[in-house]
Amino acid sequence: MAYEKNANFRLRIARDIFRLLVAPPLALSLVAHVAHIRLGWWSPLAYLSSIVFATIARVQYADMIHRREAKQLGARLIPRVVGRWPGNIDVMLKLQKGLSSGYIYQAYLELFEEYQCTTLNTRFLWTDNIISMDQEHCKYVLATGFNHFWRGTAQKERLETFLGDGIFNRDDEVWKEHRTLARPFFTRDRASDFELFERYTARTFAILSEKAALNEPIDVQDLYARFTIDAASESLFGKNLDTLSGCLPRPSSSLPFERGSVTDDAWGTFVRAFETLQRINTLRARTGLIWPLFELFDDKTIPYVDTIRHWTDPLVQQTLDAKAAAKRAGVERNVEEKTFLQHLADSTEDVGKIRDQLLNILLAARDTTACLLTYVTYFLAVHPDVAEKLRQEVAHVCGDRPPTYEKIKKLKYMKAVIDETLRLFPPVPLNQRQSRPVSCTLPAPDATFPVDSQRPLYMPKSTTFFYSTLLVQRNKALWGPDADEFDPDRWIDPGRLSRYTSNPTMFTPFSAGPRICIGQNYAYNEASYFLVRLMQNFCTFTLAPDVQPPSSLPPAEWKAGRGRMAFERVRPEAAMTLFVKGGLWVRLGRAVPSEEA
Repeated sequence: MAYEKNANFRLRIARDIFRLLVAPPLALSLVAHVAHIRLGWWSPLAYLSSIVFATIARVQYADMIHRREAKQLGARLIPRVVGRWPGNIDVMLKLQKGLSSGYIYQAYLELFEEYQCTTLNTRFLWTDNIISMDQEHCKYVLATGFNHFWRGTAQKERLETFLGDGIFNRDDEVWKEHRTLARPFFTRDRASDFELFERYTARTFAILSEKAALNEPIDVQDLYARFTIDAASESLFGKNLDTLSGCLPRPSSSLPFERGSVTDDAWGTFVRAFETLQRINTLRARTGLIWPLFELFDDKTIPYVDTIRHWTDPLVQQTLDAKAAAKRAGVERNVEEKTFLQHLADSTEDVGKIRDQLLNILLAARDTTACLLTYVTYFLAVHPDVAEKLRQEVAHVCGDRPPTYEKIKKLKYMKAVIDETLRLFPPVPLNQRQSRPVSCTLPAPDATFPVDSQRPLYMPKSTTFFYSTLLVQRNKALWGPDADEFDPDRWIDPGRLSRYTSNPTMFTPFSAGPRICIGQNYAYNEASYFLVRLMQNFCTFTLAPDVQPPSSLPPAEWKAGRGRMAFERVRPEAAMTLFVKGGLWVRLGRAVPSEEA
C-alpha cells in the first residue's frame, strides 16, 4: 500500500540536517578555497566550529528579530525556560520522564510554578515551543484571535498517515468544507438517536447485569468504548461494528495494554492499532520537530494504519457500490435519509478522503464519550453520596422509563455531574495550535500568578502553542481553593456558578470558537441517556483494585502529593485522548426495580 505523503517528514528533516550540519562546513570550504587557505589537519575542528558558530549566530539573529518585533508590537517576550545543559536538554529529559511516569501533567504544572507564569517558552534545542495553562491565552488562540492560528504544519506532519485529510487535520477552506459537510449530522436532535441509544444501552446492560449477578468485576472503560463505537457506527455509517458481541477482557488472562487488557480477536487487533497510533503521535509531539530522526527508515504508524484500513475500507467500498447501484436505479435520498458515510460518498468518490473523514469522526465518537462515561463511573464509585443523589433525581424525573429529550433537559444534577467530570477530566486534556507565518501578540495573562507588567506577550510566527484544558479547568485562581475536588454542586449553587458564567471560556472541554466541537450535543445526549439507564438498573459501583493491573495502581508516593494526586484511586493517562491506565475495573450491584413503572 502506497503512502505518498509519507515522505514529507523525511524531506523536511533532511533539509534541516543539511541546513544545520552540512551547509556551514560547505560554506567554510568554499571560503577557504576562494581565499587559498589550506586547513590541513585542522579541517575536522574547523568544520565542527563552523557548525557551532553558525548555530549560535542563527539563534542570536532570531532572538534579535524577536526582540525587535516585540518592541514594535508593544509586547514583551514570553518567559523562557533556562536549563543547565545546552538547548535545555536537561529540562526536556526531566519533562519527558515526568509526563511518562508521574501524575498527569504534574510536570507541566511544576514548570509553570517554578517560573511563576502560565505561558512558557520551553526553547528545547533552541526552538521556540510554547506551553500554556492560561485561560486568557487559550481563549485568544481558540476564539478571539482565531485567525492568527491554525492546526499548522507540525501537526499535519505528525498525523498525516493516521488522520490524513480529515476534519481534525486540516485548516482553512478544506476544514470549512469538512465542517459544513458534517454539521447536519451532529447539530440536530433526532428522535432516532434516542432509539439507537436504547438499543445499545440495553445490550451493554445485559453484559453488566450478567457480571453483577456473579459479583464479577468488569473493565467498564473497554465496555464503554464498545458501546460508543457500535452506536456511532450504526448512526453515522449505517453498519453496526458489533463489538459488544465479541469476547470481553478478563482479569489477568487477556493481553496487557496501556488502556487495559485487550482481547486476542479482530476487535482487540483494531483497539491495539487505534490506540498505538495515538500513543505514537503523542510521543512524536513530545519529542518535538526532531521526531523524524527516529523514523527515517521506518514510519512506525504504517503497520497500524494498515490494520485500521482493513476495517474501514470495506465500509467505504460498500457505500460507494450502493451509491452506484442507487444511481443506476434512479433512486435519490435527501440528507435526512442518509447516513454520514452516504453523505460523504455523495460528495466524493475518493476512497482516501472518505476514509480519513470516517477515522476522524470515529476517534471523536468512540474516545470522548467513552472517556466521559468511564470517569463518571469512577466518581460514582468513589462518591456514593453523589450516586444516591443522582439516582433520586432520575427516579423523580424519569421513573423507570427510558428518558426523552425533554426529560433529560430537566435533569439538572445529571448535567452538573457530567460537567464536573468534564472539568476535572476533559477527554482532550492537551491540544495544540500553531501561529501563522506572521507574528502576533497574546493578551495579558490571567491572574494565576502576580506579574510585573500587563503588556501583551509576543508570539513568534510559525510557532507551536500547546495548551492544557485540564490544567486550566483545575486552576484554583479561576475555580476557587477547592478546584481539585469533585463537587457537582458548584454547577448548581448560584454563587459558585457565577465564576463560570462570568468567564465561560475557563470551561472548554469541547473547545471554543469556530472549531468548537460540532458533536457536543450528541455527546451530552448519549452520555445522559446512558447514565439515566445506568442509575435505573444499578445501585452500587465499587472499584476492584484486586484485579486492576499492578502497574496501573497509583504509586504510594502519590499519597504525599498535592491536589488530586493525593487521593486519586486510579492512574489517569493521556495519549491524544484521556483514559484510565490499565482500564477501570468495577463491580456493580443491581438495582431493585421500583413500582413506579
